[in-house]
Amino acid sequence: MPTVHGLEFAYSLYPLPPGRLPFGRWRWELWHGPNLVAAGWRLARPDAGRALRQRAAEFGYRLFGLPVPDDRIPPSDLQPGTTERLAIGPITCLLVPRALERPAVLAGSP
Repeated sequence: MPTVHGLEFAYSLYPLPPGRLPFGRWRWELWHGPNLVAAGWRLARPDAGRALRQRAAEFGYRLFGLPVPDDRIPPSDLQPGTTERLAIGPITCLLVPRALERPAVLAGSP
């Protein structure tokens, strides 16, 4: 089976502060170039990393017109800011951290 070189996704994985809910959550975003492919949140960082990997694999399969397998991504922890190579069947992609410039929210500023 031919291998396509260069499938790369950018990702963001960061904690959300507690809001209406009394617990913290982890926000994840998956980007392919300038396009947001998927986003969501999970209660634990390993769960957010697994969701990120799963959506990257699904998008890669659909991009090449392949049927998405029923296999799930094995659980492992994705540390925020690290680069990871994801290989599932014939799809291999690279997950690279995305540098988002978010201004800091200043308390008490107008």
